[in-house]
Amino acid sequence: MLKIRNLEAGYGKLRVLKNVSMHVSGGEIVAIIGANGAGKTTLLATIAGLIRASSGEIHFLGEDISKLAAAKIPGRGCVMVPEGRQVFASMTVADNLILGGHALSRQHKKDLSRLLDHQYELFPILRERRSQLAGTLSGGEQQMLAMGRALMSKPSLVMMDEPSTGLAPLIVRDIFQIIVRLRAEGNTVLLVEQNAKAALAIADRGYVLETGKVIIQAPAEDLLANKDVQRAYLGREKLEE
Repeated sequence: MLKIRNLEAGYGKLRVLKNVSMHVSGGEIVAIIGANGAGKTTLLATIAGLIRASSGEIHFLGEDISKLAAAKIPGRGCVMVPEGRQVFASMTVADNLILGGHALSRQHKKDLSRLLDHQYELFPILRERRSQLAGTLSGGEQQMLAMGRALMSKPSLVMMDEPSTGLAPLIVRDIFQIIVRLRAEGNTVLLVEQNAKAALAIADRGYVLETGKVIIQAPAEDLLANKDVQRAYLGREKLEE
């Protein structure tokens, strides 16, 4: 579904991604882990068209999207749930969700009501809050809204940037259960997550980024068992199990 080859990108003269190559197959959850500043968010932003690649290729469903404007990429079926949620605070929950369907093609606009109902089924709290301003929601509710808004465009690939940031452990558990359900419903997920242990627990495969380079790629269970990954990213409790 997604194939990246020799990707380089950054900010001005600062090169953040250095010759990154990776792939995501349909129906997978693929986790990207690494320390702060490793280039994880830059990678997602480059795929989403928010940052222009300086070199390399990004192929999504067989099409090179590396030169497409960011506004056109959701219409191709690739969406991003940004770090920090970034909901439209002065709009209602329902209007935030409806706005997420703007990328639907004209023939699929008739599905808008059905898609809205599906988000309310997936995130029941959003149905309760549908007339409430998004800015008044809790952090966990805003994260669910950001996810639901992205899903309103019927994407093939959902990219999530640090969905657990700032959330209580019980809410994090709920968010990760929803990600697993998304895969069960036929979605593909590319997950950037600081909570490496939680991400790898639900992922099929993972990549470790370090200073803008892929240093390890392996099945998730292999990364969980890797002593270097445990020491660097999984915490002391993993080593003591």
